[in-house]
Amino acid sequence: MTQRIDAATAHAWAALGGAPQLLQTVSYVPADGVLPSRLPVRELARATVGACSLAAAELGARRSGGAVPAVRVAEAAVGTAFVSERHLRIDGRKPVNFAPLSGFWRAADGWVRTHANYPHHRARLLAALGIADEGDENALAKRLAEELAGRPAQWIQETVYEAGGLAVAVAPPAQTAPGAAPTLIESRQVGDAAPRPLPPAPLPASGVRVLDLTRVIAGPVATRTLALLGADVLRVDSPRLPEAPDAHADTGFGKRSTRLDLADPRDRQTFDELLAHADAVVTGYRPGALDRLGLAPDALLERRPGLVVAQVSAWGWSGPWAGRRGFDSLVQAATGIAALEAGPDGHPGALPAQALDHGTGYLLAAAVLRALTERQESGGGRHLRLSLAATASWLMHGITPATPTTPPGDAYDPTPWLTERPAPYGRLRYARPPLGHADAPRDWSHPPTLWGTDRPMWL
Repeated sequence: MTQRIDAATAHAWAALGGAPQLLQTVSYVPADGVLPSRLPVRELARATVGACSLAAAELGARRSGGAVPAVRVAEAAVGTAFVSERHLRIDGRKPVNFAPLSGFWRAADGWVRTHANYPHHRARLLAALGIADEGDENALAKRLAEELAGRPAQWIQETVYEAGGLAVAVAPPAQTAPGAAPTLIESRQVGDAAPRPLPPAPLPASGVRVLDLTRVIAGPVATRTLALLGADVLRVDSPRLPEAPDAHADTGFGKRSTRLDLADPRDRQTFDELLAHADAVVTGYRPGALDRLGLAPDALLERRPGLVVAQVSAWGWSGPWAGRRGFDSLVQAATGIAALEAGPDGHPGALPAQALDHGTGYLLAAAVLRALTERQESGGGRHLRLSLAATASWLMHGITPATPTTPPGDAYDPTPWLTERPAPYGRLRYARPPLGHADAPRDWSHPPTLWGTDRPMWL
């Protein structure tokens, strides 16, 4: 077991504003073959989970009045959780994580990465390139490959973007994504609302009410973690945006899920009533995307003084790409990670996990926990901002590998970190939560409910 202070954990904890002396309580249980990569993915993964575990331990101790307990994180648990969507089984069925039209494709002068998992993104990709949506997916993939092979990568990127689709030119190694925020975690105190002490409770976030306006992986991982720690998390989605049931089966543990059209007066009134009693709002949309609905951070904090508003985006908060849609795989392509992980044939590669998503998710949960801790003493609200691009920059330039990469084939056994339970989706096999502070729950209080079927109310 590692006893010395881990440099990556210290960096994450400092970005969270945590007291440095608490790092002495954090240790890791090593495991072979965890997230092998040319980049220090294992170090990033365990640091984000370690920092989140420490933030949970700190909040729990502040509520109970005791000392901050030791944090002991198992690398095997972290490695399993970081690929939770790959371990998921629904009645024995393995979900498909990437659609046939999502992936790397040769362009006339390089490579591009597309993302077409959602039907509307798939339709826009095909329309942008003049491809009729006819035939089976294999035939469409062949036509897509032929079309992309004759076009420059930058032309593809910008043409698909203008059509509302998702394609990114694969950048060379050590590239900085356009608009990438250099700060891992941005945090500011807003207003002078009175401190909100939280009473003693069995779990660090017990009684905390969280409105979850996130999608895909990073945001849902954060709110899934807050739910594990006792928060009442209500995910709110638009009825006009589709969601993949398999994705929700992976990230919906411990939460409830409802659908509200915030442009509809009645649904908006319901949302406003929920907001009036919320402790935190977590959003995962592009910067400015919710502003037209009156949900800009400053507007939320003005209406609900003392609120914690936590945002996660793909590309950061400034620069020409700040307003673009993005996913982990696209950020890997645009930052040079995909080129760095390329195989001997030059085909772009990928990290062994959606590590930018999962890592940012645990950092986002940790930032909310730390904000709740600070709010008990100093009062005021908090505005937190994180991005996948900033996490990518940290991975590429801010973390030194702690140990040599373990050769493939010497992998750990994830079986002890998997469990099963019945759920409305069917019998689920899934990854157990990796948090390692003393008394950390070993599982969520309940399985995921069916997406969008819960009543819009607090428990």
